Amino acid sequence: MIPFNTKKLFFIPLLIILVMLMFHLPFSAHAAQSFRTEDVDKFVTNYMERNGLPGASIVVVEDGKLVYEKGYGHDSEGMSINENSLMRIGSASKSFTSFAVLQLVDEGKIQLDDPVIKYLPEVKLDDTRWKEVTIRQLMSHTSGIPNPIIVSPASSLKAGVERLYDWNLQSNPGEKHYYSNANYWLLARLVEEVSGIEFSQYLKQKIFSPLGMGDSLAAVNSTDFVQGLPKGYVTAYGTGIPWTELEAMNMGAGSVISTASDMGKWLAMHTNEGKNSSGQQLLSKELLEESYSQQPGSNKYGLGWSLSSPSVKPVRISHSGAVTTYQTQQDIVPGSGYAVAVLLNSFTPTLEHAYEISSGIIQLAEGQEPESKAPSPKIIDLSLGVITLIYLLLGIRGILRSKKWSKKRKHQPTWRFILRLIPQLIPASLIGWLFFIVPTLQNNSSTTIDAFGLFPAAMVLLAIVFIIGLVLTALRIYHRFTLNKD
Repeated sequence: MIPFNTKKLFFIPLLIILVMLMFHLPFSAHAAQSFRTEDVDKFVTNYMERNGLPGASIVVVEDGKLVYEKGYGHDSEGMSINENSLMRIGSASKSFTSFAVLQLVDEGKIQLDDPVIKYLPEVKLDDTRWKEVTIRQLMSHTSGIPNPIIVSPASSLKAGVERLYDWNLQSNPGEKHYYSNANYWLLARLVEEVSGIEFSQYLKQKIFSPLGMGDSLAAVNSTDFVQGLPKGYVTAYGTGIPWTELEAMNMGAGSVISTASDMGKWLAMHTNEGKNSSGQQLLSKELLEESYSQQPGSNKYGLGWSLSSPSVKPVRISHSGAVTTYQTQQDIVPGSGYAVAVLLNSFTPTLEHAYEISSGIIQLAEGQEPESKAPSPKIIDLSLGVITLIYLLLGIRGILRSKKWSKKRKHQPTWRFILRLIPQLIPASLIGWLFFIVPTLQNNSSTTIDAFGLFPAAMVLLAIVFIIGLVLTALRIYHRFTLNKD
């Protein structure tokens, strides 16, 4: 038999091990304790400064509870951004439209695999396969409906879906994933028809109000006046330029205007099994999980949510959004219960900054150090700026020497002289088509100024190429004419 004192000594190491385990477990089990808001502030502020972003607002929730919300920078009116600053969330709106449709499914008013024409018989496409398209296929972007860049303007959701009358499907329904805003115009119209409530009012009554999202709304057209919503920015050469939003009827597909604080309430519900802060069930847990699940014909999109690829760690359920002056990212991380939304009052054509910021915050929530990346958009824009400057200098040199150039070719036949002008004429013609013809196609509402806002650094380069080409060609023809006349 072991003596009593020896027995005590035997249990002391065991007790120490148990105590160590007790202290060790919370470090991994309670990741929130490693989430420091000062680290988030430092990361977001440094990211914005490095990339020349004017403003941002973020929110972080965990298991239905607010963890952190804050704004950074300023808006185009010089006001400081905070968590209650209005921002356009672009295509992140699709998750709200999907949620509205699923509520109607929950109420038994529609079925996911019902054909769309059962509820929208007045909507017709120039394709016999249209009658096979289901609600689920619209929601998962597997309907085959295309997503053209240029469409005619519309003043209402009804007028918006009527534009589809001469469209053709680009694949058989349910066969492939093709992202299309038109899918969500149709879904918003479906909500109106089935509920009997105008879509923006449906969102307000059935989603925004129950969640306490008092500042959120949905506008029919991207240029509709919204009190408290300033101009956004487009970034160029490492800075933000205030810009007017491109006009588009985007109800259902990109019409929601919200705040970081409101988006936190939205994501809190998603991380609380579909319940709001009062415990009200806004959507059944089963349908909520279905919206996060792969759908037939698509392994990367659920019902209003994008699904991360296996290479992305941690696994997340997301939806990004971008219009021409704002950008948004919302991410749900099922493994940790965290969810993050990042709203930016700027658009950058070469990188989704909102995604990068959200990913960095998720890394901090996971107890990791966010990766510090080079400001690639700034590098791209400055490189284009250098090319623009070089082309401008060479163009000016060519203009100054245009008389000498024409004199050297004075005795060439006209056809050969014209051939020598082609290297200048072709780029100028193509760019002229882009700047002046494309904005008029299908009676769309875009302008040449809008084209510049899509990618300013590239468009400035194209504008210089266009102007130099026209001036150089005109001067060479003029000098040939005057030289031959002499």
